[in-house]
Amino acid sequence: MSSHSRQRFDRPSLRKRTMGASAATAPRVSSVFSRRIVDSEPQQLQVTEAFSDALSAHAADRSETQATGSITQVVIPHSTPEVLAEVASAWDLHPVLVDDLFHANQRAKVERYGDVLFVVLKSAVYIDAKEEVEFNEFHLLMKDDALVIICQGDRFIDGTPIPPDTDGIQEYFSNEKRSWTKDRDLLALGPEALIYRLLDTAVDGYFPVLDGLQDDKDGIERQVFSGDTAAAERIYLLSQEVIDVLHNSTHLNRLTQALGNGAAKYAIPDELRAYLDDVTDHLTRVLAEAGELRESLSQILNVNSTLVAQRQNEDMKKISGWAAILFAPTLVGAIYGMNFDDMPELHWAFGYPMALGLMLGLGIVLYVVFRVKKWM
Repeated sequence: MSSHSRQRFDRPSLRKRTMGASAATAPRVSSVFSRRIVDSEPQQLQVTEAFSDALSAHAADRSETQATGSITQVVIPHSTPEVLAEVASAWDLHPVLVDDLFHANQRAKVERYGDVLFVVLKSAVYIDAKEEVEFNEFHLLMKDDALVIICQGDRFIDGTPIPPDTDGIQEYFSNEKRSWTKDRDLLALGPEALIYRLLDTAVDGYFPVLDGLQDDKDGIERQVFSGDTAAAERIYLLSQEVIDVLHNSTHLNRLTQALGNGAAKYAIPDELRAYLDDVTDHLTRVLAEAGELRESLSQILNVNSTLVAQRQNEDMKKISGWAAILFAPTLVGAIYGMNFDDMPELHWAFGYPMALGLMLGLGIVLYVVFRVKKWM
């Protein structure tokens, strides 16, 4: 995995740091959840109030077994300044890494600070009612055989909303799908395998997002050809969501490349590299589909602009036609309203009816001509 070297400085006071968005919000659950995975078999989930307690709860397991693939998984559903400070103190984290932990809204990345690997993941969930993509950020810290997962949003990495109580979170992790029953061979490869599994879960979540965006794109196409004037705004809004997906998936792709580049240096098993290549392949598909979707929306916007221009042209034809029809009686009235003494038919008894008839006749003739030319 990739290495990121930084010069060591004295750690500044954690109390002076600006908190991230989720850390500044009062969490509903402040407990720390942990479990030991021994021989690819998840053990009982432990619930503690402090990060140090979560690590010490599995100290006996570490001393009793040296099985390959043994992992301590620690999950912090809601990051708080107190628990982040405790993690930083317990593992003596680099000041720059501590600063990253305390600031959410980061791009997906991977960095190594000594014996600690730091990974930022971004998962995506499509909210169809709002036609918006919701991104959730996760900070992963790996040291020795322990992996800490810090949730910065309101969802787990598979898109499931984080339950508001401890019992709900325990039930979530007790689900067979989250007990890694189908990943025993993978988990035998060590804690890096768990990082891969989380990365794979995050990447797979982008495909339903693309499906949702594609459905809305199809709806916009029907809206454009129906003449709905609100289509342009919807195109712009959906294009912004697609651009956000492109940006986040691009950073995830760079993350997988960085992990692959550091695989040889940090002795990552070949089997795990194969899994990582599979994730990279999925990301390539995500990038390709998102790029095609963005191009399609751009074409739809051009088509909409053309249709709007055509409709405006038709409207201008009608306006011009009616203007010409109204101009005919205005012209006759203007000529016979000049008040000259010597004007033809000025004192004729039928002059007034003739003028009205001329006005009406010219209007009818122009109307028929414009109808034949399909201007009206």
